[in-house]
Amino acid sequence: MQSNTSGKLHWLWLSAIVFGFDQLVKWWVIEAFSLYQQLPVLPFFSLTLAYNTGAAFSFLSDASGWQRWFLSGVAIIVSIMLVGWLKQLRSGENWQACSLSLILGGALGNLIDRLLHGHVTDFLLFYYKNWYFPAFNLADTAITVGAAMLILDMFRSNPSVESSSNDK
Repeated sequence: MQSNTSGKLHWLWLSAIVFGFDQLVKWWVIEAFSLYQQLPVLPFFSLTLAYNTGAAFSFLSDASGWQRWFLSGVAIIVSIMLVGWLKQLRSGENWQACSLSLILGGALGNLIDRLLHGHVTDFLLFYYKNWYFPAFNLADTAITVGAAMLILDMFRSNPSVESSSNDK
């Protein structure tokens, strides 16, 4: 039984790395590329510079500007909830701590973009012939990986639950 009241807050180092690396790469892309310029890396992948004033897949990007503050508020609330969730985790819940820390780092990376620039900087572009997946960034990747890990965790067996139900 863990008596530490800070739960898994020591996992915030991962959030800080995600945040820092995301911001560093965004800075480099902004300095190195002009808007929509592409640098082909693979036959299906390019680096580019794009801005998104909306949410995922440019949802709400055509709104009149209120979405900046709405999405920033959502990111702040979610980030506070994620820190609270991390604080509640117990010993052995490292998978959840890792996934929550990835989501938190990504959320904060995109939040800073919105607050400072009014948009999120995207630079990863995947495509096939004339079909293009919406550009995204490292923060989006961390959020997606973290969310996928949480979903997978729901399907993983929990030995403590199984052993307590088998004991009856």
